Amino acid sequence: MKFMVCVSREGLGEFSADDLTLGRLYEVISPADNQDMVRIIDDSGEDYLYPISLFDAVEVREPTATRLHALLAA
Repeated sequence: MKFMVCVSREGLGEFSADDLTLGRLYEVISPADNQDMVRIIDDSGEDYLYPISLFDAVEVREPTATRLHALLAA
């Protein structure tokens, strides 16, 4: 499991800034594609593609990743 933290909401264009919280940790559903878009479950509870430039990767140990996955899925 990989996680990223939201560090920007600038330049979202057609994306809703209301669905991302600065400083919040998001689980990566699928890694960045060839258009630099990453799929995460946002604050709406749905999974969407967002520009990877809005996030920074976070290293999380496996036991913590498992707990975070459960918490974010709730």
